[in-house]
Amino acid sequence: MSDTRQPNHNRPLVLKADSHRRMPWKNGGGETVEIAVFPQQADLAGFGWRVSMATVATDGPFSVFAGIDRTLSILQGEGMELDIEGRTPVVLTQASRPLAFPADASTSARLVSGTIVDLNVMTRRGQWTHQVERRTFEGQHHLDAEGGVTMLLSLGNLRIETGDHAEELGRLDCAILDGVVLITSDMPTEAYLIRIAAS
Repeated sequence: MSDTRQPNHNRPLVLKADSHRRMPWKNGGGETVEIAVFPQQADLAGFGWRVSMATVATDGPFSVFAGIDRTLSILQGEGMELDIEGRTPVVLTQASRPLAFPADASTSARLVSGTIVDLNVMTRRGQWTHQVERRTFEGQHHLDAEGGVTMLLSLGNLRIETGDHAEELGRLDCAILDGVVLITSDMPTEAYLIRIAAS
């Protein structure tokens, strides 16, 4: 069950991969794993912001979301070519920077080679804005998560500490962070840092 409450006393709220909510695509073409949504339990027509993952197994059109901005990143697989209305087609892979584009632009995807899993961050235009960044953590790093909503989606094993509290993140676990957080990893570990702010 997705939960977007802010952590108390600067403690991170950890959303474990096996507890993410699964739901069908808006266009019925596949399944989405919803990590977090605001307001909590909002449907596809009423969310202010939404963070999800999707498994894409076939070529085809994207769902259209009126008044929504989205950023897409590839988590698994060889990638896909996106044909976004008004833009030159682009190939998005795991090595690519997160790609921001309007979710109400007509968009279709062609898989490069087999099934992929993507990360999809969406915010309602005029109410919220977002930024998505892929980071590699090794050793110890301090992260300032003051203001707005800050989320960390781990692609491996990370330890996050706030004060005297610590949490372990595994692959595709997500933490909603608050305050200054210490992130530790014994080996290079990729994660996606998502910042969402009221506009």
